[in-house]
Amino acid sequence: MELNSDFSQRAAMHGAALDWVASPMAGVERRMFDRLGDEVARATTIVRYAPGSRFSPHVHTGGEEYLVLEGVFQDEHGDFPVGTYVRNPPQSEHTPGSEPGCVIFVKLWQFDLADRTPVRIDFNAMPAQPCTGRPGVQIIPLFQDCREEVRIEHWPANGEISLDAPGGLEVLVLDGSFSEAGENFVYQSWLRLPAGGHLSARAGPEGARVWVKSGHLRERPRAPVVE
Repeated sequence: MELNSDFSQRAAMHGAALDWVASPMAGVERRMFDRLGDEVARATTIVRYAPGSRFSPHVHTGGEEYLVLEGVFQDEHGDFPVGTYVRNPPQSEHTPGSEPGCVIFVKLWQFDLADRTPVRIDFNAMPAQPCTGRPGVQIIPLFQDCREEVRIEHWPANGEISLDAPGGLEVLVLDGSFSEAGENFVYQSWLRLPAGGHLSARAGPEGARVWVKSGHLRERPRAPVVE
């Protein structure tokens, strides 16, 4: 399956307007943003767990990165409420589920396969910092290595946001709204700009809080090789 698979082009999806699609596991549904591959795929997805649902134990051969948007996500490593950012590196394993139900934003097979660094951050407990050279913008750093940078950004009400993306850029709206290229982005809206792109956006009257990943699209993404 291919969805928004031309990474040289801008892509936008509005999660809250998409239908939920059943996954192979009962009680777990998805809203797909981009995808290369079939059930094992390089994928960016919103996933909803019904109360009491869970996946069977599995290994994340290509790594898993997720952000809890609603409810509480759970596995044997703990309970992860809204505002938790997690990186489960390649070869990690778990049995995910949710007793109360939850919604998460998930990225699969997008790691350096040699990465073995787990990350678990409650960014609601972290103070935002002024961003140097970008007046009015505040950030909460989540992760950075030689390949990519991941952060939360707070954009001021009606603020003009200008940001080069030499290595590509993804933005997911957590609160508030923004407009870009004549398109309005609200909660669960997602924007991907290719390497060499430029973000020129305007925050809504209430401002915006967004998850941002940059630098990770310098090389052309490929579907996982399944042996």
